[in-house]
Amino acid sequence: MRSTQALTINLPPQLAEMVETKVRSGEYASESDVIVESLQTLLERDAAIDMWIADEVLPTVQALDVGSGQTISLDETKKRLHAHIDRLISRG
Repeated sequence: MRSTQALTINLPPQLAEMVETKVRSGEYASESDVIVESLQTLLERDAAIDMWIADEVLPTVQALDVGSGQTISLDETKKRLHAHIDRLISRG
């Protein structure tokens, strides 16, 4: 079984240049390495969001459904959401 699969992708010029710059700098050995790490980061972000939904969002919704939850304003919600996203990114 092959450990990799060849794909042909099309990127906007700005992203293609970013990939090429990463390889030229020596930070990555190949364009594939840049894309692989990018996709792994995307998977990690998605997993973190899924965990946040399961650990925080769903219990809050369930508490609201049974009338035992506390609501907050939309502005406070946005503030907390942005703070949470910032924490996830800084861990990156």
